[in-house]
Amino acid sequence: MKYFIIFLFIATLGSIVTGFIIESEYSQKFIGFGVLGLFFVAFPVFAYYRWKDKDIKDYMLTKENLDKMRERRDKEK
Repeated sequence: MKYFIIFLFIATLGSIVTGFIIESEYSQKFIGFGVLGLFFVAFPVFAYYRWKDKDIKDYMLTKENLDKMRERRDKEK
């Protein structure tokens, strides 16, 4: 999965760079498809890969998590 994400990133970046370098009638389409691929394919796959085994409640500001943060802050002082 990691190598697939790296491949997607390089492919979309390559498409964007190719669009800027090559002067043809398709250069704007290369840039556009590169940006679309980056934001609608590569980033969601990356986000899924990084968050698949995480518990979302650990990152939400719930009352329990706020209490834990306050306890840690009080221990440091």
